[in-house]
Parts: sequence; C-alpha cells; structure tokens
Amino acid sequence: MIVGSALDELMELMSPLDSVFLTIESREHPMHVGGLQLFQPPEGAGPEFVREVHDQLVANRHFQPTFRKHPAWTFGGIPNVAWTYDDPDDVDVEYHVRRSALPSPGRVRELLELTSRWHSGLLDRHRPLWEAHFVEGLNDGRFAMYSKFHHALIDGVSALRLMQRTLSANPEDTEMQAIWDLPRRHREAEKSKRPGLGQLAGSIAAYGPSTWTLARAALLEQQLTLPFAAPRTMFNVPIGGARRVAAQSWGIDRLKSIKVAAGVTFNDVILGMCSGALRYYLQDEHALPDTPLIAMVPVSMRSEEQADAGGNQVGALLCNLATDVDDPAKRLETISASMRGNKKVFAELPRLQAYALSAALIAPLGLSAIPGLVRSSPPPFNIVISNVPGPTEPMYWGGARLDGNYPLSIALDGQALNITMVNNADNIDFGLVGCRTSVPHLQRLLGHLETSLKDLERSVGV
Repeated sequence: MIVGSALDELMELMSPLDSVFLTIESREHPMHVGGLQLFQPPEGAGPEFVREVHDQLVANRHFQPTFRKHPAWTFGGIPNVAWTYDDPDDVDVEYHVRRSALPSPGRVRELLELTSRWHSGLLDRHRPLWEAHFVEGLNDGRFAMYSKFHHALIDGVSALRLMQRTLSANPEDTEMQAIWDLPRRHREAEKSKRPGLGQLAGSIAAYGPSTWTLARAALLEQQLTLPFAAPRTMFNVPIGGARRVAAQSWGIDRLKSIKVAAGVTFNDVILGMCSGALRYYLQDEHALPDTPLIAMVPVSMRSEEQADAGGNQVGALLCNLATDVDDPAKRLETISASMRGNKKVFAELPRLQAYALSAALIAPLGLSAIPGLVRSSPPPFNIVISNVPGPTEPMYWGGARLDGNYPLSIALDGQALNITMVNNADNIDFGLVGCRTSVPHLQRLLGHLETSLKDLERSVGV
C-alpha cells in the first residue's frame, strides 16, 4: 500500500482551487483564459517573417514544468486530484503552436471571428493545457498571436506577465523568447511546490473555518456593497458554450485627462466608461433595469507605504455602476464614491479579515455550477470588470512591435459578459468576452465604449 511521502513522490497533488476549475468545466463552460496580441513586423521584414518566427519557436523543445503538465487519472480512474508531467520529448509542439491564415479581406473583424471560435473550444486534457496560434493574412501587414491556458494551469494575470517577459523594450533585440522556455524566477519556483496529502488536508481544516468566521464578522460590522443586491439582467442567465470576443484600444491620455478634471482615480474613469457603454447597450436591447448594475472589481489593497513590498495584496470589491443615472458626470461621481467607500472598509480591516471578506465576495462565482441556482436566485453581481497592469513603454518581440494586447477571460453561468483591460504603452487595450447567444451583437459595445468616453470628456470639460 502506498502511503504518506511515497504517494507524494508518485504524483503532484492539485490544489483544491485547481481541482474546482477542472471539475466545473463543461462544454458550456470552458475554463481557460486567453489573450490576443497584434504585432507590427520590423522594418524590412520579408513576406516569410511569420513563418520564420513560427519555425524558430517550434524548434525550441525546452519546456518549463507548467507547459508539460495535465490532469492525471489516479487510482485507476479518479480525475482532477493530481497532475502528471509529460517528458519534454513527448510534448507535441506542432500541436500546441499552430499557424493559420485569415480569409479575405483579412480585416480585424475576421481575426476576431476566428479568435471567437478558438476561445469557444475546450483544451485537450490528455495534453498539457495550453495552445498558441500564429495568424497571418491581415490586410494591414500585421500578424497576431492568440494563446490560451486552462485556469487550473495558470491564472490570467500570471499568463499576461509571462507573455510580457517574452518581450523586450529594445526594438533591435531580435531574439525570439518562447513563453514555455522562460527561466523560472526563484519566488515562482518556491510557490509552485505543492503540499503533500497530509499537509494539504491539515491546512484546509485549519484555515477554512477561521476564514469564513472573519468574513462574517466583516460583513456584519461594516457598511459596503454586498453580493446578491444586484438586479437581474440579460447577462445573468445560464449560458451556452459558444463565445464571441471583441477588442479595441484607446489612448491612455484621454482617460487621464478625465481623471484630473474630475478628481477621481484612473480606475474610476475606466468603470465610468464601462458603465456608460453597458447603459447604452442595455437600452438598445430594451433591458436596462431601474436599479444600478453592480460590478465585481479586482483591486490592489496596497497602501503607498507598501508599494514596493512583495507578495500578493489583491482584493475584490463590489462597485455601484450607477447605470440608472443619466448624467455621465453624476454617474462617475457615484462610481468614485462607491469605490472609495469600499476601499476604506478594506483598508481599516486587519489583513486576514480583508482577505477573508474578499473571498466571501468572490465565492458566489463558484455557486453558479449548482444546477438551477442561476435561474432561481438573484445574481451576486452583474459583471466582472478587471484592469490588469501591463507594460508602460513600447515593447517588441523579435523586433516586431506589440500594437495590441487584448486579455480574454471567462464567461460563466450567471456572468455572460466579462470586460478586462490592460495598459500597453500609451494605450489601454480592452478585451470583451461574451456568450454568443446571451450577449447578441457584442461588438456594438465597442462603439458604446467610445460614445461613453466622449460623454465623460464633455461632462468634465476636456
């Protein structure tokens, strides 16, 4: 019989969260995160540049462990308990890294349609849980790369950071870094070590009750936006498996001008921009509720004194989007007050209690997997809007300039639309993911985002 450390030596146990991401996945609910990058080839690059880049990367057979692992079947057939690792020579790199061309006329519209199909498909669990697709044939001479990773393998923010590590600020740097062959940082290597079976069970038993006790105390003692107070909307329904994606960039200076004129934060302006766009979209669909939409917003919980400290200090707040308010300036003011008040509650809590409260606010997402719950209960919030840090200067990959960097997240039962954005030099790049059936004409939201931004500019006088 295999026990204790012998079991740990034969397999790497999954964390409970990794196991949940795999368990709740279905054809209707793909649980991968993705990204679409647009590149401008370097000056003088020939027509074979993309093929040469693809061939150069495919020739790299050095895979870090994350890019070699997939779920194991343990004890003769129990899934989602442990990871197994393929030998580097057994990783079929031609399967994972593919090259495609767009149909005529090769517009961004065709690129997004192709990306939508890729983002709808499940990853093969018999192989490492990632894919990368080179795309050529854009009529403006650029090329694209769409990549996706299962959320059990890596989260979206970490995937973006890995991608950014393949880039260089030097346009003359022609080295093509493969995302699967980046040297592991010491802290990442330490964090990736999984506990043994006994340690894992003990830590869950010890940590779980105290976490929820602290969260309950925080909810009872503080006044803040709470889950399940959101109205039911067309976004908060059971969804199908097909996805549609949309993407567009806006100049950061436009948003910063509003920030200064209104005396709010940059993230407040982003939320105001999204709020106005959602209001226009729901009005078009004759589906705008009388009460305001509530957004779940991941935010940093660092104080100015902690700005250079290590570790993760990220929480989740619920924000009143004020979609019931017609005046853009008043809408922005309400959003700013909501975010400011909720951040104040978190800032005044002990750190563990703040994290526990954050977990309590996020936890309803996991409940969407319970059959019938989405139809029978009010939504905990209406949408997730996430602003992820990105590069603040122009970046290059083998001399090709990164023109667009669009994060593509996950739609869930009860959360049919997700909006994520990342800064990219002088732009902020928005990536939208929606259920193809529940969120019709997703691309119209891009036009509404531009209209909403212009509304904000007029309302604050810039």
